[in-house]
Amino acid sequence: MSEAASQTPLGDRELAGQLQAARAQVEDQIGRRIVGQREVVELMMISLFSNSHSLLMGVPGLAKTLLVSTLAEALHLRFSRVQFTPDLMPSDITGTDVLSENRETGERCFRFLPGPVFANLVLADEINRAPPKTQAALLQAMQERQVTAGGATHPLPVPFFVFATQNPIEQEGTYPLPEAELDRFMFFIEVPYPDADDEARVVALTTADREERVQPVLEPEPLRRFQELVRRVPAAPEVTRYAVRLARASRPRQEGAADFVREYVSWGAGPRAGQFLILGGKARALMEGRFAASVEDVQALARPVLRHRIVTNYRADLAGVKSTDIVDRLLTEVRP
Repeated sequence: MSEAASQTPLGDRELAGQLQAARAQVEDQIGRRIVGQREVVELMMISLFSNSHSLLMGVPGLAKTLLVSTLAEALHLRFSRVQFTPDLMPSDITGTDVLSENRETGERCFRFLPGPVFANLVLADEINRAPPKTQAALLQAMQERQVTAGGATHPLPVPFFVFATQNPIEQEGTYPLPEAELDRFMFFIEVPYPDADDEARVVALTTADREERVQPVLEPEPLRRFQELVRRVPAAPEVTRYAVRLARASRPRQEGAADFVREYVSWGAGPRAGQFLILGGKARALMEGRFAASVEDVQALARPVLRHRIVTNYRADLAGVKSTDIVDRLLTEVRP
């Protein structure tokens, strides 16, 4: 037994075992419909146990929507799906006040009618198709986990997290997500094409005469305890400092910034990057049966945490340098 494990309270060790078992059960249910995409599913599970939001990007037909809805079925949580369109209004997401009348007294009053955001797991499908005003309404829900309507504030259910999808190749009728909203997403998850064998299995599975049923295997209360446990997992000071140095190294105006960062980056990652690197590292450690976040955890999550927080400039565009290239180079140059 490791030193960290021996110092962990017995109750937390038992809870960690339950978390690992729950992870295996959820992934087993997802595997009934989703072929492959193990890294994508792992990142979604880390986001789930961290009580954080994630953005999935991939071309059409990669089952992004099916993946999120299947995860929702494997969880005994309230789920809602919002199809984002250019004419979607903020009230279509958050809800609105409606005028109601008491039939006995004839008295009229306004009553708040909750929108689809009042769920535990919200799927924001094709989020970049909504105009900025609508995106701003979702931003408050993601950051503050509450909604303001008609001058009143309404708390959202617990737990609450958003999984959003985005299509990288359709640009007509889309709106770029503002950096403030992107920063609220813990992960930017790229959903890749499946390999040849997996794609053949997808075709066979989706053209069969029956659909695999998914059973809910994780209740809200255990999930809430797992999310609390993640925050109790220790991270050594040197691991935290490494996560912070990695985020700070992406900022071109930071003293001591590398030449390639100054040349290709307009804006680097903010403090949330370090927070999510450590929080995600804690969840990843628990999922693998460890009781402390490590440098390896931080390095494994650097790409999905940092890629959408680094804004490249026109020089990078001309040179074909992407934010993922910046992250990869930072991982080689910033030593633990």
